[in-house]
Amino acid sequence: MGHIPVLLDEVLSWLRIEPDGQYVDCTLGAGGCARAILERLGRGRLVAIDRDPAAIEAAREGLRGFGDRLLLVRCRFGDLKTVLEEAGTGPVNGIVADLGVSREQLEAAGRGFSFLTDGPLDMRMDPDQALTAARLVNHHGEKPLADLIYGLGEERRSRKIARAIVRARPLAGTKKLAECIERAAPRTVGHRLHPATKTFQALRIAVNDELGELERLLEAAPPWLLPGGRFIVVSFHSLEDRAVKQAFRRWSDQKTLRILTKHVIRPGEPEVRANPASRSAKLRAAERRVD
Repeated sequence: MGHIPVLLDEVLSWLRIEPDGQYVDCTLGAGGCARAILERLGRGRLVAIDRDPAAIEAAREGLRGFGDRLLLVRCRFGDLKTVLEEAGTGPVNGIVADLGVSREQLEAAGRGFSFLTDGPLDMRMDPDQALTAARLVNHHGEKPLADLIYGLGEERRSRKIARAIVRARPLAGTKKLAECIERAAPRTVGHRLHPATKTFQALRIAVNDELGELERLLEAAPPWLLPGGRFIVVSFHSLEDRAVKQAFRRWSDQKTLRILTKHVIRPGEPEVRANPASRSAKLRAAERRVD
């Protein structure tokens, strides 16, 4: 629970927490944002959502001191409407979503999210779901696999990579997959990213239907905000940020939300130096209109 989320100070500032308010953390993760919100609440309540049972159990232990001010719910954040209906909260003062994979998931070799340590080709945020990265890697056709890698990973060498993956099948582990990708698309001079980075991103997004879940959240959240309530989203790649920007603009055109961040908020240089992974983070904030 000691991990500090990206752009935490900015999230808290834009969220504008009221001690008696009700808030939703759509992406509990390691609980850093949830803890920060709870510490600022008096009689208010936080609903914290995560599809990963490990995150829920860790929070149940690490945040137990906050008692009934915290409601933990294991589900996908796209199901926000159902969660709030069942919780009986009514409209809330703020909703925050910090997208992407958590550090705990990345560092757990057995989850298969990272090629830095060898593990199974899993990548499921919810270990109870059926679809895994191994299924996509070993059973997708070459063209659908190339389309997936290009569309969700924005990888220009997707055809070469897909062809190499199909020829190397069956692939069982993250290390073997990363090596296969690196042979097909070697690192070019001046590029910091490992050649497998974008392909792993694409597989993870596909396995967890991350963009579909985000679209459902962006559709569900605004009507659940009180007038003046804030909706904060932190994204980590262009596909997510584009979806957030377009949804905020659509809700703004419908006179439901007022966009607070004319331009995206990015981490400052001190945060990037302390946590290089924060470099790609983008925060957007909007407010439920009062009129």
